[in-house]
Amino acid sequence: MNDIEAAATLPVTLPGAQADTLMWAQVHEVEPAAQEQLRNISKLPWVHGLRVMPDVHLGKGATVGSVVAMRDAVSPSAVGVDIGCGMTAVRTDLFLTDLPDDLAPLRGAIERAVPVGFRAHDETPDVKRLGLAQRGWDAFWAGFRDLHDQVQDREARAMKQMGSLGGGNHFIEVTADDDGRIWLMLHSGSRNIGKEIAERHIAGAKGLEHNLGLPDRDLAVFLAGTREMDAYLRDLYWAQDYAARNRAVMMGLVREVVTTFFGRRGREVAYDREISCHHNYVAQERYDDVDLVVTRKGAIRAGAGDLGLIPGSMGTGSFVVKGLGNEASYCSASHGAGRRMSRSKARKTFTVEDLDAQTRGVECRKDAGVIDEIPGAYKDLESVIAAQTDLVSVEARLTTLLCVKG
Repeated sequence: MNDIEAAATLPVTLPGAQADTLMWAQVHEVEPAAQEQLRNISKLPWVHGLRVMPDVHLGKGATVGSVVAMRDAVSPSAVGVDIGCGMTAVRTDLFLTDLPDDLAPLRGAIERAVPVGFRAHDETPDVKRLGLAQRGWDAFWAGFRDLHDQVQDREARAMKQMGSLGGGNHFIEVTADDDGRIWLMLHSGSRNIGKEIAERHIAGAKGLEHNLGLPDRDLAVFLAGTREMDAYLRDLYWAQDYAARNRAVMMGLVREVVTTFFGRRGREVAYDREISCHHNYVAQERYDDVDLVVTRKGAIRAGAGDLGLIPGSMGTGSFVVKGLGNEASYCSASHGAGRRMSRSKARKTFTVEDLDAQTRGVECRKDAGVIDEIPGAYKDLESVIAAQTDLVSVEARLTTLLCVKG
């Protein structure tokens, strides 16, 4: 069965699931541990429905590539610890013919402008210089004092990490579409402060009496009308905002680098409107005439006309998509290719030579520190896109030219 024939049979139901569960992946394609994790989610008494994206794989607490719609409850693990993680991209008026043969100097300039890995800025980036001053920064940072008591000593760090990439699967890329137009794209979230917020609330939820008999304590929930849920949603929405601002600042810094880099070569650069989307977040939406708390962990919103970004791995490119508003999926689509093997297995399976071969033609790191991000550790992106033609339409296919990793 080819990809088109397989997609025609989707979605399918998950055997053994309790709540209404639809999958945009064949059951045999989903690892047994992830299937069991999904069944555990479906057994939560507050779950109205569960939707599973084609990039599904085992996650911590809740499955990556899952969309959980709950009645009067929210599970912090169904969002994950990188609250607000997502994508931002912008098309430039540059063409492939404008690029130099050697992109290493451009990669180096981006890496000097945007801290990667555990690094942070020495000082908070100048948002006025980046054209972002109108975003209400004073009010945003004033909201920090209302966050969980146990993160109050993290404010200075959060401010310096604003506009930084992080590590893992986060990246900054220079790409080209099929018309030869150059795009800038990046993937990151709420950095350490989002992780700290999530971990505090996950731990708090596990201790609540109504969660003691759950099939998996990692799926502990907060209930509507309680101070615990109110506090979590307050902190979560702040962290989602932080993540969006973090990507905006990073993109501002990358645009500065690109403008300067090509300006020195006598080429001015213009930019289209940015596209940005979360893929680890909470939204309150209505389906089946029911008001629901929808958590997307490794999934983007794909409402009718919504522009979204679905990346692959370093070297495999990405897609710009437009949502079709399919309510059967709770207006959702995949967030990427999705891992097909764990990081530890990837490090045991592949070598630096494999990484060099699989990223040939891409200006990027090719060392042991990023072997776990090798393309071979991820699912085939083309197949993932083919499995969700009823969820999104493809607006552009982007080919990776340069990739910055932490």
